[in-house]
Amino acid sequence: MSVSTNTQSKLPLRAPFWAQILAGLVLGVLLGWLARSQDLSWLVTTLEKVGGTFIGLLKLAVAPLVFFAILVSITNLRKVNNAARLASRTLLWFMITSLIAVAIGLVIGLVTNPGAGTGLTPADGAEPEKTGSWIDFLTGIVPTDVITPFTELNVLQIVFMAAVAGVAALQLGERAQPILTLSESVLELLQKALWWVIRLAPLGTVGLIGNAIATYGWDLIGKYATFTADIYVGCLLVLFGVYPALLATVAKVNPVQFFKGAWPAIQLAFVSRSSVGTMPLTQKVTERLGVPKEYASFAVPFGATTKMDGCAAIYPAIAAIFVAQIFDIQLGVGDYLLIAFVSVVGSAATAGLTGATVMLTLTLSTLGLPMEGVGLLLAIDPILDMIRTATNVAGQALIPVVVSAREGLLDRDAYDTVHASPVDEPRQVPVAA
Repeated sequence: MSVSTNTQSKLPLRAPFWAQILAGLVLGVLLGWLARSQDLSWLVTTLEKVGGTFIGLLKLAVAPLVFFAILVSITNLRKVNNAARLASRTLLWFMITSLIAVAIGLVIGLVTNPGAGTGLTPADGAEPEKTGSWIDFLTGIVPTDVITPFTELNVLQIVFMAAVAGVAALQLGERAQPILTLSESVLELLQKALWWVIRLAPLGTVGLIGNAIATYGWDLIGKYATFTADIYVGCLLVLFGVYPALLATVAKVNPVQFFKGAWPAIQLAFVSRSSVGTMPLTQKVTERLGVPKEYASFAVPFGATTKMDGCAAIYPAIAAIFVAQIFDIQLGVGDYLLIAFVSVVGSAATAGLTGATVMLTLTLSTLGLPMEGVGLLLAIDPILDMIRTATNVAGQALIPVVVSAREGLLDRDAYDTVHASPVDEPRQVPVAA
């Protein structure tokens, strides 16, 4: 006779993942304030090391993760009906949402004049060590060797090589199966290892937030108050305005359920500032929202390297207006249209890692604005990058849901009943018999 047991009562009490992250945020702010106000250099160093180690662990797996995720995702499309249609619809919605996001950024920038009254001058800027241009973008897609993209973490070149390998594997058919089996195993191994890193996010949060407060303080935010507010308002409008509207009207699903399911990934993205580092969690929550695994395994990795509403649309639009005002340069309608074009086409140049300097320099160089403007924004960048990356990742989970719903592939029962974060799932305890 089998005897049922209350498995939940045997499990140790553990705070939900979102609560752990929130606690890390609060503790990080307190420790950062303490370190800055009391001039505790040892605490600043400790916070910097903790946060830096967490980001370093995320970056460690990025290059192989991107390569194998893109390769496997392309080959997985053969398991999906109308794969070409799904891929084209995904790309189309990437572009549509990017256009909406850049339009919001331009309107906010024109209304608020973020460069006015800051006290900053062109002399405060400095040219960045690395800049982006269309020539660099176009010529930089194809690598000169297979090693350098991995050692220098050139995500765009890694995506190119993975796409070529994936298409070649599709052409070879059964002869490529051993390679595909190995690739799938390596990808699972990398995702498992990265999952352990993700579980360290609350600790990483303490270090990252604490170091930001201790290093920059609130004075810096005050100097860039309008610009900082513009970025946050723009991202929040997209995150909680545009995305819910698309879910309700286009996908015809409850937006609240989307945020209930996707929130762990959005939260981790805010802390880690890495779309690629968040990718395993993004894919898990996307599948839990009812998106077929075969399609999600294509759309999420593809989005993690190219879908950047925060970094590649809202941010460069407002930043370009900010820099133009600091340098007293007038922008016209043609310039604003050019910003929109760069945001839609050039977003692939923005690696899914921390920072959006490449996209900003690409935008400024296209408009003919001084590169010294980048130097004005580098100090405040970590604070802005949190909300930008959270917006990026939300969009990367949103589009597969929208496309799946429109194509009749979405498991609506799974979507309507989604609840806990994957990292909160209790371990399975065998039932006594």
